[in-house]
Amino acid sequence: MSSPSLTLESPTPAAARKRRLLEILGALAIAGTYIYLVLNQPADITGGPGSASALIALSGFLAGAILLIVAVLPTLPVSTLVLIPVALVLNIVLGQFVGSTLVPFYLDAIGTVLIAVLAGPAAGAATGALSSIVWSFFNPTVLPFAAGAALIGCLAGLAARYGLFRRFYLAPVAGFLTGIIGGVVSAPIAAFVFGGTSGLATGAIVSAFRSMGDTLLAAITKQALISDPMDKAIVFTLVAILVYALPRRTRLQFPFVTRHRVLAGHGTGRPARETAGAPTDQAA
Repeated sequence: MSSPSLTLESPTPAAARKRRLLEILGALAIAGTYIYLVLNQPADITGGPGSASALIALSGFLAGAILLIVAVLPTLPVSTLVLIPVALVLNIVLGQFVGSTLVPFYLDAIGTVLIAVLAGPAAGAATGALSSIVWSFFNPTVLPFAAGAALIGCLAGLAARYGLFRRFYLAPVAGFLTGIIGGVVSAPIAAFVFGGTSGLATGAIVSAFRSMGDTLLAAITKQALISDPMDKAIVFTLVAILVYALPRRTRLQFPFVTRHRVLAGHGTGRPARETAGAPTDQAA
């Protein structure tokens, strides 16, 4: 049974509408910045945060991330707020390391997916965008991919909300499908803004497709459809292992997990105020 201090009160209709509006505005800011980068194909964005295009991208993605955070912040327990910086570090460290190897994966979304599963789509999207923004100060080439990172977080949260983590074997399936969508979204950025990919192994795959006569966009899209689904399947599986390994008391500190019965077994369940007199096998 969850502690009353860990159960958040239901927001008023007006507050819920305000949060929804902020989430929509945040998503539009991130999507609009993505479209700007694809249409304008700014070559100076790799020059670091001081270039004009980088400042526009940074402002747009940061504004979107802030709006998402403001929208979701009142719903997050302290346990999630403390975990977000850890998730950012996890994304950056693993992404930077794996990207410098000959492995055709990224593993730069583990922290994002972890927050999404524990706190929901908006928190996942905000974490993904913030991760790319912070990482861009060390590696400017990742900034344009903030929209894709936010999308991964959102899709992971939706997968958790609709029960794809209640069965362990469904987690990699959800990750595989998420990777297909994420790969299609990220391919135009890699092609039009950078003219390729920054990873050693992924760059080699693109070069192989190019040597067979594919256009740059076609080669990068094919590479993304090879690397991204497998990468996200691995990430979702690792996150499922991490979340299921958490003690029951820790799981109950996350209202999203209990409200939507994200996980199977006795480690999750609705808050006590919702479960009184209700069958436990009903979805929230």
